[in-house]
Amino acid sequence: MAKIRIIWVKSGIGYAEDQKRTLRALGLHKLNQGVVHDDSAVLRGQINKVRHLIKIEEANS
Repeated sequence: MAKIRIIWVKSGIGYAEDQKRTLRALGLHKLNQGVVHDDSAVLRGQINKVRHLIKIEEANS
């Protein structure tokens, strides 16, 4: 299964509470932190919701 690295690059301050909760649900706790997840439709929906706050790249594993 493909892996995706998600990096939090922009603060959630000033954005809706549901977007802040989506960042937490992705496993992001600090700015510039990165996490790796398996690619899925659910994950893609979460990424789409906060696409303006994160950077996405393919993970090498």
